[in-house]
Amino acid sequence: MILYVSALFAVVLMPAVTQIRQWKIRNYRPSRGIAIVILIAAVAAVLALFFTTGLPPVLSDLRNFSNELPQRIPEIVTRIKKFPLADKFGIDSFAQRAAGYFDATAGYIFTSLPLWLSHVFDILTAAFLCVYFMLEGEHAYDFFLSLFPGTQRNRLNNTLKKAERKISKWLLGQGLLMLVLGVSSTIVFGLLHVRYFLLLGFLMGLFNIIPIAGGVITIVIAAGVAALDSWTKMAGVLIFYAIYINVENAILTPRIMRSSVNLMGLTVLVALLLGTALAGIVGALVSVPTAALITVFLEEYAVHKD
Repeated sequence: MILYVSALFAVVLMPAVTQIRQWKIRNYRPSRGIAIVILIAAVAAVLALFFTTGLPPVLSDLRNFSNELPQRIPEIVTRIKKFPLADKFGIDSFAQRAAGYFDATAGYIFTSLPLWLSHVFDILTAAFLCVYFMLEGEHAYDFFLSLFPGTQRNRLNNTLKKAERKISKWLLGQGLLMLVLGVSSTIVFGLLHVRYFLLLGFLMGLFNIIPIAGGVITIVIAAGVAALDSWTKMAGVLIFYAIYINVENAILTPRIMRSSVNLMGLTVLVALLLGTALAGIVGALVSVPTAALITVFLEEYAVHKD
């Protein structure tokens, strides 16, 4: 799994290395090694900025949210009971189950943090392997192609190149969509004075990787948190998301993703479910690029277009 993840990230990052190598400072152009060092430094700077300035407020909001929500659930139930026929749906029992599930989920998140941190060595190993794949990946790729007869080699090479372009474009496009939604929702939730707006904006951007279901889950959470203060804030959150989803579908997705990516939402959702079931967080991380790779191979070798 570590080898596969390293090779996959090397494939995704190589276009950035190629772009850096095209920089021209007077008569100097960076070599591949220097370009990789520049890329690593840029990634390290972004991660350091995120962990020092962006993540602590989010974790603080998450901690406050987990502490306050069980106490606020009776207030939410009281408001819901004012609606006609609300008692018919068993609101009290549903609220008790929701509180129990939330406590269990929040407890799992905090107690499992040390377990996640124990995989730091695996992460560092994957990072070093990724660097080596970027440095010497072409030699390994040529050796891999040499294992196939000459009549099949060109077709396989073209298929793999097509898969590389598709994976890179999907990851770049999806990353941009996640960033746009995360930033815009954080700004809007902040202007609406929704509590925990940093946490909610972070979740909106993060869960945007899951088509349909991710957006529905996060907007329900955001609307519920806004409803703790007033129905007006909840309406503002819902109106914002309704406007955003139309802008994304009409403008952002066609321009960012374009037709060359062409991954169905169902494909992404099934890939995420399978990847998570097979290999947890790492499986979810590489599931969609793997689905893109499999899709390209199926289109080339299995699908009959006549």
